[in-house]
Parts: sequence; C-alpha cells; structure tokens
Amino acid sequence: MPSPESAAPPVHSCQVFDAMAIFVRMGANLGDALQGPDDVCPGDIYELEPDATALRLVVTRPAVTAQTVAAGSAVGTVGDTVTLEARYTLMGQDGNRVELLVLVAGGTRLALPLSPMAAQTGYTLLAIEPAPPELSLSDLLCVSFARGTEITLANGAQRPIEALKAGDRVLTRDHGAQPVRWVGQATLRGVGAFAPVVITAGTLGNSGDLIVSQHHRMFLYQRQRTAVVPTSEVLVQAVHLVDGDRIYLREGGFVDYFSLVFDQHEIIYAEGVPAESLMVTEAVVNRLPPDLAEEVRTRFPGLSQNQHFGTEAGRNEIAAIGLARGKPARS
Repeated sequence: MPSPESAAPPVHSCQVFDAMAIFVRMGANLGDALQGPDDVCPGDIYELEPDATALRLVVTRPAVTAQTVAAGSAVGTVGDTVTLEARYTLMGQDGNRVELLVLVAGGTRLALPLSPMAAQTGYTLLAIEPAPPELSLSDLLCVSFARGTEITLANGAQRPIEALKAGDRVLTRDHGAQPVRWVGQATLRGVGAFAPVVITAGTLGNSGDLIVSQHHRMFLYQRQRTAVVPTSEVLVQAVHLVDGDRIYLREGGFVDYFSLVFDQHEIIYAEGVPAESLMVTEAVVNRLPPDLAEEVRTRFPGLSQNQHFGTEAGRNEIAAIGLARGKPARS
C-alpha cells in the first residue's frame, strides 16, 4: 500500500467554456471575448455563443502547492498551473444572477459559470472581484444546511443536523422514514458564492431561521399548474429567493455546512419546511470540497441517484407563479 506521502492527490473535474465563446454583444468592448479583470467594463452585455461546447477541466491540488491540470482534462496539458483570475457577477436578461469564475490553464482563459448560462441570452456585467487565492475549484458548490438546523426525525422529534449520524431515521416527504447513509461536513469562509442564505423564521413557514448554502434547493408546492411551471412540485435554489429583507445573504466569517445523503435524493424537513438532501451524482460531487467528494465516492460507488421529480424554477418563474415573499411552502 502506498504511503500517504506517495499517494496521488485527489482530482476534481468541472465544466468550463473557452473565454472566446463568451463575447460582448453590446457595450464599450463590443465584439471582444471575455477578458481578465483589468480589461473588462461593467455595464457591457455578454452572450454565450449558440454553438459553445462545455469542456471538461480536471485539476489536482497537492498540499500547499498550486492547482494543476490533471490527466483526463480536455483543457491544457497535465502539469499546467491553473490560476484563478477573478469572479464576475452578471445579471441575465431573465433577471437571474450568474457568478462567473475566470481562470487560466496553460495560457488559455476559461470561464466557469457557478449557475447555468443560456446561449444567445444577454448578461450584463455588474461587479468584478479578484478571486480569493485560497479558493479551490472543488469548493465551488456546496449543497448543505448550516450548523444548528433542526431536522425532523421519523418520530416527529427535531434534532440539530450536526447531531445526526449514519443510521438515524429521518422523515422524508415521499418515502416516510429513511435512514441517513452519510453526513458530510465542510467549513468554508462565508463570502461570495459561499455566503449562506438566511431565510428568516416564518418566511416559508419555517419555525426558526433556516440557513442554507446558496445552491440548496427548497421544495415549494403550487396548487395550480401553469404554462410557465407545468408541475405542482417546484425546486428553487435558495439564492433565487433572496429579497434582501426576509431572505438575505449573510457575508463574513466561517460557516459550518452539513450535507445529508440517503439511498435516494429525498425531500426532508428542515426547520419544518421541505428541502432537498444532497443528490449523489458525478456533476454534484465534482463540486464538493475534495475531502467530502472522496468520501462520497467511496461510500456511493456509481453516483447514480436521480433528482427528485419537480420543475426547477428561477427568479422569473417564481414571480410568474406567485411564489412571493412571505408565502409559506406547502408540503
């Protein structure tokens, strides 16, 4: 067996676009491809080429040293340093915000959207921030509850998420009592994409403040189906519910995030309202912190869970079906 010193460092893969595939449709830099932070102009409107193809970037981050391109990457050459240049915030014409991480691998500038970008849709550049030097690509997405979140057990009792362990039976919306298979934990600096969303008590019918990661999806139910959202069951990323008042981003400090995994992707009850468990798929796990990702892969070979049924809605769809601030979720 190889010693810890000789063991290969963990790798992480993600989907990126060549920066040349994102160009200024309107603005001061009309026609230019996406550039680094010194050469872009707030207010410019960007668009993703209609035939743009996402590329697989595989990186490794040995202890202390920089992230480098690893075997299996469609971008760069193995050993090339991967440099994070900046984080851009853009506003789509559909009203949804997209955080875009700009990085360079082997001399090629790449764009990594932290939320989906649609082709032939205008995205206005709102803000430019330098990328934190300590940020690893593996830390880009965390689907988790914050420490202290009360989870409903099979017997109706409440228990803080940090006190749960494998084997504990939790109440799920669709499959009754289900045993927890794994509890993951990551401590991240609460800034940028990692700042938690705070849903204040009572806003969605939650008994206490519900604090979740930005990409964590809440489960909402609409009694009437619409052309905009054709199913009654709706999954909404917490970040799309932010109104700056009763639902807001809390920047600063560190956040202890906890993830729950079951045999299936489940809807569970956190502070009394329905929300998703961590869905074990390659796409999701690739964006977890490396220690978490490695443990999930070990415990759940195959990574084949299917997403819980329901329409995934953004900010515009929420407005269209009247899921307004202060309307409680129904289960």
